[in-house]
Amino acid sequence: MLRHVIAPEGRFTQVPNDIIRHPRLSSDAVRLLLFLLSLPDTERLSFSEAAARAGIKNAAFQRAKSQLKAEGYAHEWRSQGPDGRWMTTQLVANQPLTAEEARAIRDGDVQPTAVKPAVGGPTPRPVGHHPKTNTVKNTSPPPVPPTPRQLIPDDLVEHAALVLASVSHTERKLRLTGRELKELAPLAADWLLRGATGRDLREELRNGLPEPVHHAAALIRDRLTRKLPEPPPIRPTTPPQPRVAQMRECEGDHTQALLFRPLGDETLCLECRVERAEKGAAAAQSATPALFATSSARLRNSL
Repeated sequence: MLRHVIAPEGRFTQVPNDIIRHPRLSSDAVRLLLFLLSLPDTERLSFSEAAARAGIKNAAFQRAKSQLKAEGYAHEWRSQGPDGRWMTTQLVANQPLTAEEARAIRDGDVQPTAVKPAVGGPTPRPVGHHPKTNTVKNTSPPPVPPTPRQLIPDDLVEHAALVLASVSHTERKLRLTGRELKELAPLAADWLLRGATGRDLREELRNGLPEPVHHAAALIRDRLTRKLPEPPPIRPTTPPQPRVAQMRECEGDHTQALLFRPLGDETLCLECRVERAEKGAAAAQSATPALFATSSARLRNSL
Protein backbone atom coordinates (compact mmCIF):
# COMPACT_ATOMS: atom_id res chain seq x y z
CA MET A 1 0.00 0.00 0.00
CA LEU A 2 1.27 3.44 -0.95
CA ARG A 3 0.49 6.49 1.15
CA HIS A 4 0.72 10.20 0.44
CA VAL A 5 0.39 12.20 3.67
CA ILE A 6 0.76 15.96 4.04
CA ALA A 7 0.89 17.30 7.58
CA PRO A 8 -1.86 19.89 8.13
CA GLU A 9 -0.70 23.33 9.20
CA GLY A 10 -3.83 23.99 11.28
CA ARG A 11 -7.28 22.76 12.28
CA PHE A 12 -6.21 19.24 13.17
CA THR A 13 -6.63 16.98 16.22
CA GLN A 14 -4.08 14.67 17.81
CA VAL A 15 -5.76 11.26 18.11
CA PRO A 16 -4.13 8.04 19.41
CA ASN A 17 -4.06 5.19 16.91
CA ASP A 18 -5.69 3.02 19.58
CA ILE A 19 -8.95 4.88 18.96
CA ILE A 20 -8.88 4.56 15.19
CA ARG A 21 -7.97 0.85 15.35
CA HIS A 22 -10.10 -0.05 18.37
CA PRO A 23 -11.53 -3.56 17.83
CA ARG A 24 -14.71 -3.00 19.89
CA LEU A 25 -15.74 0.48 18.76
CA SER A 26 -18.10 0.79 15.81
CA SER A 27 -17.54 3.35 13.05
CA ASP A 28 -20.26 5.55 14.60
CA ALA A 29 -18.58 5.37 18.02
CA VAL A 30 -15.18 6.32 16.54
CA ARG A 31 -16.76 9.16 14.53
CA LEU A 32 -18.58 10.51 17.59
CA LEU A 33 -15.44 10.34 19.72
CA LEU A 34 -13.31 12.08 17.06
CA PHE A 35 -15.96 14.76 16.62
CA LEU A 36 -16.01 15.45 20.39
CA LEU A 37 -12.23 15.50 20.65
CA SER A 38 -11.98 17.98 17.77
CA LEU A 39 -14.12 20.60 19.54
CA PRO A 40 -12.35 23.58 21.12
CA ASP A 41 -12.52 24.07 24.86
CA THR A 42 -14.96 26.96 24.44
CA GLU A 43 -17.54 24.75 22.69
CA ARG A 44 -20.41 23.55 24.85
CA LEU A 45 -22.08 20.56 23.22
CA SER A 46 -23.69 17.50 24.75
CA PHE A 47 -23.05 14.03 23.36
CA SER A 48 -26.41 14.00 21.58
CA GLU A 49 -25.88 17.45 20.01
CA ALA A 50 -22.44 16.40 18.79
CA ALA A 51 -23.93 13.22 17.30
CA ALA A 52 -26.57 15.26 15.47
CA ARG A 53 -23.88 17.51 13.99
CA ALA A 54 -21.85 14.47 12.99
CA GLY A 55 -24.86 13.01 11.16
CA ILE A 56 -25.34 10.06 13.52
CA LYS A 57 -28.97 8.97 13.95
CA ASN A 58 -30.51 8.49 17.39
CA ALA A 59 -30.42 4.67 17.53
CA ALA A 60 -26.84 4.57 16.25
CA PHE A 61 -25.92 7.34 18.70
CA GLN A 62 -27.23 5.36 21.67
CA ARG A 63 -25.16 2.31 20.64
CA ALA A 64 -22.09 4.46 20.06
CA LYS A 65 -22.40 6.20 23.44
CA SER A 66 -22.82 2.86 25.22
CA GLN A 67 -19.66 1.54 23.55
CA LEU A 68 -17.66 4.66 24.47
CA LYS A 69 -18.83 4.47 28.10
CA ALA A 70 -18.05 0.74 28.29
CA GLU A 71 -14.51 1.33 27.01
CA GLY A 72 -13.88 4.30 29.36
CA TYR A 73 -13.74 7.06 26.71
CA ALA A 74 -17.00 8.70 27.85
CA HIS A 75 -18.43 9.28 31.31
CA GLU A 76 -21.55 11.07 32.54
CA TRP A 77 -23.21 11.80 35.87
CA ARG A 78 -26.69 12.96 36.86
CA SER A 79 -27.00 15.40 39.77
CA GLN A 80 -29.61 17.75 41.20
CA GLY A 81 -28.73 21.42 41.50
CA PRO A 82 -29.62 23.82 44.33
CA ASP A 83 -32.75 24.89 42.45
CA GLY A 84 -33.97 21.29 42.21
CA ARG A 85 -33.23 20.90 38.52
CA TRP A 86 -31.44 17.79 37.30
CA MET A 87 -28.19 18.28 35.38
CA THR A 88 -25.96 15.96 33.41
CA THR A 89 -22.19 16.33 33.55
CA GLN A 90 -20.37 14.65 30.66
CA LEU A 91 -16.68 13.94 30.16
CA VAL A 92 -14.88 12.67 27.06
CA ALA A 93 -11.22 11.60 27.00
CA ASN A 94 -8.74 10.50 24.36
CA GLN A 95 -7.63 7.59 26.53
CA PRO A 96 -9.66 5.13 28.64
CA LEU A 97 -10.35 6.32 32.17
CA THR A 98 -11.59 4.34 35.15
CA ALA A 99 -14.58 5.62 37.10
CA GLU A 100 -12.26 6.88 39.85
CA GLU A 101 -10.02 8.73 37.39
CA ALA A 102 -13.04 10.27 35.67
CA ARG A 103 -14.45 11.50 38.98
CA ALA A 104 -11.08 13.05 39.88
CA ILE A 105 -11.04 14.92 36.56
CA ARG A 106 -14.66 15.97 37.02
CA ASP A 107 -13.82 17.52 40.38
CA GLY A 108 -10.92 19.53 38.93
CA ASP A 109 -12.94 22.70 38.25
CA VAL A 110 -15.01 21.19 35.42
CA GLN A 111 -18.25 23.13 34.93
CA PRO A 112 -21.38 21.14 35.95
CA THR A 113 -23.02 20.99 32.52
CA ALA A 114 -20.00 21.40 30.29
CA VAL A 115 -18.69 18.82 27.88
CA LYS A 116 -15.01 19.50 28.07
CA PRO A 117 -13.13 17.69 25.27
CA ALA A 118 -9.82 16.15 26.06
CA VAL A 119 -8.17 17.88 23.09
CA GLY A 120 -9.03 21.43 22.08
CA GLY A 121 -7.41 23.81 19.64
CA PRO A 122 -4.54 22.78 17.38
CA THR A 123 -0.96 23.09 18.48
CA PRO A 124 2.05 23.08 16.17
CA ARG A 125 4.10 19.91 15.88
CA PRO A 126 6.86 18.64 13.60
CA VAL A 127 5.14 15.90 11.56
CA GLY A 128 4.69 14.84 7.96
CA HIS A 129 8.08 13.39 7.06
CA HIS A 130 8.79 9.78 6.23
CA PRO A 131 10.69 8.07 9.06
CA LYS A 132 13.70 7.50 6.81
CA THR A 133 13.95 11.16 5.82
CA ASN A 134 12.87 12.79 9.06
CA THR A 135 15.49 15.39 9.95
CA VAL A 136 13.61 17.00 12.81
CA LYS A 137 15.76 16.92 15.93
CA ASN A 138 14.17 15.38 18.97
CA THR A 139 14.03 18.23 21.48
CA SER A 140 12.04 16.37 24.11
CA PRO A 141 13.52 16.67 27.59
CA PRO A 142 15.28 13.66 29.06
CA PRO A 143 13.22 11.29 31.18
CA VAL A 144 12.43 12.46 34.67
CA PRO A 145 14.88 11.02 37.20
CA PRO A 146 12.90 8.50 39.21
CA THR A 147 12.03 9.46 42.75
CA PRO A 148 12.96 6.73 45.25
CA ARG A 149 9.71 4.79 45.11
CA GLN A 150 10.51 2.81 48.22
CA LEU A 151 10.08 6.01 50.25
CA ILE A 152 6.66 6.91 48.78
CA PRO A 153 3.65 4.62 49.25
CA ASP A 154 2.11 3.29 46.04
CA ASP A 155 -1.34 4.62 46.91
CA LEU A 156 0.12 8.12 47.27
CA VAL A 157 1.74 7.85 43.81
CA GLU A 158 -1.60 6.73 42.34
CA HIS A 159 -3.38 9.66 43.99
CA ALA A 160 -0.76 12.07 42.63
CA ALA A 161 -1.25 10.61 39.13
CA LEU A 162 -4.99 11.32 39.39
CA VAL A 163 -4.28 14.92 40.38
CA LEU A 164 -1.96 15.35 37.39
CA ALA A 165 -4.56 13.74 35.12
CA SER A 166 -7.17 16.24 36.32
CA VAL A 167 -4.80 19.11 35.52
CA SER A 168 -4.03 17.61 32.10
CA HIS A 169 -7.71 17.29 31.17
CA THR A 170 -8.87 20.66 32.47
CA GLU A 171 -5.97 22.85 31.25
CA ARG A 172 -5.40 22.70 27.49
CA LYS A 173 -1.83 24.00 27.79
CA LEU A 174 -0.81 21.15 30.10
CA ARG A 175 -1.76 18.07 28.09
CA LEU A 176 0.21 14.99 29.20
CA THR A 177 0.61 11.55 27.71
CA GLY A 178 0.17 8.41 29.76
CA ARG A 179 3.93 7.90 29.86
CA GLU A 180 4.52 11.47 31.06
CA LEU A 181 1.90 11.03 33.78
CA LYS A 182 3.67 7.89 34.99
CA GLU A 183 7.05 9.67 35.04
CA LEU A 184 5.80 12.77 36.85
CA ALA A 185 3.57 11.03 39.40
CA PRO A 186 6.41 10.27 41.90
CA LEU A 187 7.46 13.93 41.86
CA ALA A 188 3.90 15.04 42.56
CA ALA A 189 3.57 12.37 45.25
CA ASP A 190 6.55 13.93 47.03
CA TRP A 191 4.45 17.10 47.38
CA LEU A 192 1.63 15.11 48.99
CA LEU A 193 4.13 13.39 51.25
CA ARG A 194 5.28 16.81 52.48
CA GLY A 195 1.76 17.89 53.41
CA ALA A 196 0.50 19.56 50.20
CA THR A 197 -3.07 18.86 49.09
CA GLY A 198 -4.39 18.03 45.64
CA ARG A 199 -5.79 21.56 45.41
CA ASP A 200 -2.35 23.00 46.24
CA LEU A 201 -0.82 20.97 43.42
CA ARG A 202 -3.44 21.98 40.86
CA GLU A 203 -3.17 25.67 41.70
CA GLU A 204 0.63 25.63 41.62
CA LEU A 205 0.72 23.95 38.21
CA ARG A 206 -2.00 26.06 36.55
CA ASN A 207 -1.33 29.55 37.88
CA GLY A 208 0.71 32.00 35.81
CA LEU A 209 1.28 29.81 32.75
CA PRO A 210 3.48 31.32 30.04
CA GLU A 211 2.18 31.95 26.55
CA PRO A 212 2.71 29.68 24.75
CA VAL A 213 3.60 26.48 26.63
CA HIS A 214 6.08 24.66 24.37
CA HIS A 215 6.35 21.46 26.38
CA ALA A 216 3.80 20.75 29.11
CA ALA A 217 5.71 17.87 30.74
CA ALA A 218 8.91 19.93 30.98
CA LEU A 219 7.06 22.85 32.55
CA ILE A 220 5.28 20.63 35.10
CA ARG A 221 8.52 18.85 35.96
CA ASP A 222 10.29 22.18 36.50
CA ARG A 223 7.56 23.45 38.80
CA LEU A 224 7.36 20.21 40.76
CA THR A 225 11.13 20.19 41.42
CA ARG A 226 11.81 23.93 41.75
CA LYS A 227 8.86 24.74 44.00
CA LEU A 228 8.93 21.59 46.09
CA PRO A 229 7.82 22.56 49.61
CA GLU A 230 10.09 22.02 52.56
CA PRO A 231 9.49 18.82 54.51
CA PRO A 232 7.61 19.29 57.77
CA PRO A 233 9.88 19.78 60.79
CA ILE A 234 10.68 16.69 62.75
CA ARG A 235 9.45 17.12 66.28
CA PRO A 236 11.92 15.88 68.92
CA THR A 237 10.55 13.01 70.88
CA THR A 238 11.38 12.28 74.50
CA PRO A 239 13.13 8.94 74.66
CA PRO A 240 11.18 6.48 76.78
CA GLN A 241 12.58 5.84 80.23
CA PRO A 242 13.84 2.33 80.92
CA ARG A 243 11.33 0.22 82.78
CA VAL A 244 13.71 -0.28 85.69
CA ALA A 245 13.75 3.48 86.33
CA GLN A 246 10.02 3.36 87.05
CA MET A 247 10.35 0.52 89.60
CA ARG A 248 10.96 0.54 93.38
CA GLU A 249 12.64 -1.92 95.73
CA CYS A 250 10.21 -3.64 98.10
CA GLU A 251 10.90 -3.01 101.80
CA GLY A 252 9.44 -6.39 102.78
CA ASP A 253 11.33 -9.48 103.85
CA HIS A 254 12.80 -11.08 100.71
CA THR A 255 15.79 -13.37 100.22
CA GLN A 256 16.92 -11.12 97.36
CA ALA A 257 16.02 -7.54 96.49
CA LEU A 258 12.66 -7.44 94.72
CA LEU A 259 11.69 -4.62 92.35
CA PHE A 260 8.05 -3.76 91.73
CA ARG A 261 6.18 -1.02 89.86
CA PRO A 262 4.27 1.12 92.40
CA LEU A 263 0.86 2.57 91.62
CA GLY A 264 1.28 5.33 94.17
CA ASP A 265 3.53 5.85 97.19
CA GLU A 266 3.40 2.26 98.46
CA THR A 267 6.68 0.74 99.64
CA LEU A 268 5.66 -2.93 99.62
CA CYS A 269 5.06 -5.18 96.64
CA LEU A 270 1.65 -6.74 96.11
CA GLU A 271 2.58 -10.06 97.73
CA CYS A 272 3.89 -8.37 100.87
CA ARG A 273 0.79 -6.18 101.13
CA VAL A 274 -1.48 -9.23 100.80
CA GLU A 275 0.57 -11.16 103.35
CA ARG A 276 0.48 -8.26 105.84
CA ALA A 277 -3.28 -7.87 105.36
CA GLU A 278 -3.84 -11.60 105.99
CA LYS A 279 -1.75 -11.51 109.17
CA GLY A 280 -3.71 -8.52 110.41
CA ALA A 281 -7.03 -10.24 109.76
CA ALA A 282 -5.87 -13.44 111.53
CA ALA A 283 -4.69 -11.48 114.58
CA ALA A 284 -8.00 -9.66 114.80
CA GLN A 285 -9.92 -12.93 114.57
CA SER A 286 -7.87 -14.63 117.36
CA ALA A 287 -8.26 -11.62 119.67
CA THR A 288 -12.05 -11.57 119.46
CA PRO A 289 -12.83 -14.56 121.92
CA ALA A 290 -10.39 -13.27 124.58
CA LEU A 291 -11.89 -9.80 124.37
CA PHE A 292 -15.39 -11.30 124.77
CA ALA A 293 -14.38 -13.33 127.88
CA THR A 294 -12.81 -10.28 129.55
CA SER A 295 -15.89 -8.21 128.92
CA SER A 296 -18.18 -10.92 130.42
CA ALA A 297 -16.07 -11.22 133.58
CA ARG A 298 -16.17 -7.48 134.16
CA LEU A 299 -19.95 -7.51 133.74
CA ARG A 300 -20.42 -10.30 136.40
CA ASN A 301 -18.23 -8.54 138.91
CA SER A 302 -20.23 -5.40 138.62
CA LEU A 303 -23.49 -7.18 139.48
